[in-house]
Amino acid sequence: MHNHINNNGLRLFNAVRLPLLAAGALILFLAAGTGCSPKEAESVPGPGETVPLIANERLEGHVRAPDFPQGLEWLNTDKPLTLEGLRGKMVLLDFWTYCCINCMHVLPDLKKLEEKYPQELVVIGVHSGKFEAEKDPERIRQAILRYEITHPVVNDAEYQVWNSYSVRSWPTLVLINPNGRVIGAESGEGLYDVFDQIIGQSVAYFEKKGELKRSPLNLALEAAKQADSVLSFPGKIHADPKNNRLLITDSNHHRILITTPDGTVEQVIGSGEEGFQDGSFNEASFQHPQGVFLDGDTIYIADTENHAIRTAHLDTGKVETLFGTGAQGRVPQPGARGRNAALNSPWDLLVHEGILYIAMAGPHQLWTADPKSLEIKPYAGSGREARIDGPLAEAALAQPSGITTDGKRLYFADSEVSSVRAADLDPAGNVETLIGMDLFEFGDLDGTWPEARLQHPLGVVWKDGLVYVADTYNSKIKVIDPAAKSVTTLAGNGRQALKDGSFSEASFFEPGGLAFLDGKLYVADTNNHKIRVLDLDAKTITTMVIAELRKPS
Repeated sequence: MHNHINNNGLRLFNAVRLPLLAAGALILFLAAGTGCSPKEAESVPGPGETVPLIANERLEGHVRAPDFPQGLEWLNTDKPLTLEGLRGKMVLLDFWTYCCINCMHVLPDLKKLEEKYPQELVVIGVHSGKFEAEKDPERIRQAILRYEITHPVVNDAEYQVWNSYSVRSWPTLVLINPNGRVIGAESGEGLYDVFDQIIGQSVAYFEKKGELKRSPLNLALEAAKQADSVLSFPGKIHADPKNNRLLITDSNHHRILITTPDGTVEQVIGSGEEGFQDGSFNEASFQHPQGVFLDGDTIYIADTENHAIRTAHLDTGKVETLFGTGAQGRVPQPGARGRNAALNSPWDLLVHEGILYIAMAGPHQLWTADPKSLEIKPYAGSGREARIDGPLAEAALAQPSGITTDGKRLYFADSEVSSVRAADLDPAGNVETLIGMDLFEFGDLDGTWPEARLQHPLGVVWKDGLVYVADTYNSKIKVIDPAAKSVTTLAGNGRQALKDGSFSEASFFEPGGLAFLDGKLYVADTNNHKIRVLDLDAKTITTMVIAELRKPS
């Protein structure tokens, strides 16, 4: 979670303030225009406790929820929604931005609430984008599809809704009762139990009063407009030069593909069903995997939304879970090993001299793991979300999402600070920023550090002394010279489209992964659902045609 700030400091709020407490303590409001202090707040009922259904001033609320301004763009619905039109429903506003790992972590909890209260609760995503690119409704639509969001989303590009609710950080949840009054607000993640209790209590209370309307909300989902494709939001790509083949994470199809450079599919790992199951390549299941790395006959897989590291053994045709419980780990677990170690959104990985290095996006750290002893622990990053260079343990990172190495240093895409940084492989070493500055300093500017700018890069690959970067939100491929701390644009005109041609003419749409094979650079062009091929000699870009998938042998 991070606060919304800009170069002028904290954003000022001049509407009704919704004070927030630490995660786990939902505020109930007592008086119009003010919120109760922590000492005044009534404690939330614990599991199994009940509250008598009598007149409850806290559930009634006294703060009128500001309605949505007219003229905003809406997605996952065929018409704008209003709080007036949702009278009789519990409404939960989710203030989010699609880059934010904490916002991603909230989505499963929202889905559980929607499934538990399908006729009583309406969840509305209020997308108040952090990055300039995130104000584009088409990009938000792609995020809705990628995260498989099934509730309405409003594009709050100019923070009108954000300001009217005095929101301070992503993610923030605001609960509104059937009479259109705010009864609680909270920021952070891991809030399912708190909101489940309050929503359950509110549903019973307002149903008894005859003020609850039970009926599903009819929606026009963006997914209904999406055409099928061979790949679905491919996240990362890895090269196997020994066997002249590529490993592609077909992330939203929950599988790994092994292909030849011309697009012939040699192997499919994963059933294609979302899940967390080991077994044969046909039986095993993943949940939105990202990074992959081949070491010998073992493919290491960052099974991101299962919060696990999985292995696919090419010699046996079996998938096993190496690290992770299958659930998100939010607190440190010193000494936990193997499948008992709870991870937090591993996004990319590599193996160097028998040690697994992991870009662990959730806790803003790099981790190391020993596949033999099953020891796993933080390697770089204090856990604070920021860009602070220095000794490995004291440095601060911000959602590392791509990792590569030259054998001496780890280079990683530190996405939330729009940076590419380096961490020494010597445990007594340091973290250094090559390009990038801070959480709210981003752009599209070639040059040298500190002036040069990227915008939420997700992928990196080292080659011949240079670091190639998927500058994701700028929809470009760039090259960093680590010695000079300079960056130049290699390919992409910055337009979000699928267009082949020369490096300057071609276009991408939020590329996320890179790999070199036989002198060519392969790009996982995520929102285009394609693999793109950059011929560095001819300076041209083509799109790989993947042949019809065959059943895994």
